Amino acid sequence: MNLGSAAPLAWPHPLAALRSQVRRWWQARLPSADTLLLGQRNIYIVPTAAGLMFAATLVVLLLASINYQLNLGYVLTFLLAGSGAVSMHVTHGTLRGLTLRLRAPAPVFAGESALLEAVLTSPDGARFGIGLKLADAQAATRTWIDVPAQGQASAQIGFVPAMRGLHALPALSIETRFPLGLFRAWAIWRPAAQLLVYPAPERPAAPLPPARAVAGGLARSRSAEGGEMEGVRSYRRGDPLKLVYWKKAAKALASGGELVSRDTAGAVHQQLWLDWQACATLAPEERLSRLAAWVLAAQRAGAEYGLVLPGASIEPAEGEAQRRRCLEALALWR
Repeated sequence: MNLGSAAPLAWPHPLAALRSQVRRWWQARLPSADTLLLGQRNIYIVPTAAGLMFAATLVVLLLASINYQLNLGYVLTFLLAGSGAVSMHVTHGTLRGLTLRLRAPAPVFAGESALLEAVLTSPDGARFGIGLKLADAQAATRTWIDVPAQGQASAQIGFVPAMRGLHALPALSIETRFPLGLFRAWAIWRPAAQLLVYPAPERPAAPLPPARAVAGGLARSRSAEGGEMEGVRSYRRGDPLKLVYWKKAAKALASGGELVSRDTAGAVHQQLWLDWQACATLAPEERLSRLAAWVLAAQRAGAEYGLVLPGASIEPAEGEAQRRRCLEALALWR
């Protein structure tokens, strides 16, 4: 056994858990809103490490000037001190007056990156060196932008939701160290919007279940040439071009699906039902993943499909609205 190659144990910092709890408690007390105006009540400012070193340097210069009675030393010390005081005012003013507005995030699948887009508006002058990130994320993930005078700028912050469902958005941190880096001004923003997370689709996806033949389908079928009643089915090699349903095929091909043909059998109507019971061998979350994959596959094929869940049912339909309706039902199922 090679003990020399063993990785050292990473001991947690004794104050890390306490800091995390205090941060969560403080963030929970902040009001949530999708629009935030930065002002005196929600901007905080502290000296940075460089600012502390700058202050220590000023103390040394002042003591040396007093000890050696250096008039030029006094001039230099107070000139630098005045510059530091002005930089503190400018740093705070870079955030003061900014308006932050969140654009509603689009639903995503579990495990995919969700993008939060924040729009910053300056009512007066230009603002430089503004960084945004998730409040609990590392500093290296911060996005830096400049806001033009009396204009807008947008920044996108990404994060990966791990679970399906309706989730509150994470708190965001906005900060600046402009112009000299001696002070850090920051604010915490809790958006009020929520993010809908669909179940992660099964990969590779299982084949779609067979369509069901239902009575009374003639009234919902279309009339083909020769007066026969028709439905729609997947394209089969050898089908004549006149049987290709070009309108539906164009939608399917645009979304990565396959050609579809008219079905002139017409005696019954075929309905595709994505049924919870068809995945009986899987665990509940795995069933939702398979049903989500089936919804995407049926949408690509341009088929009419319905969804059956315990305690809920969505009638067969087609199109983007049906896709959103089914995926939302899967995301919120309990």
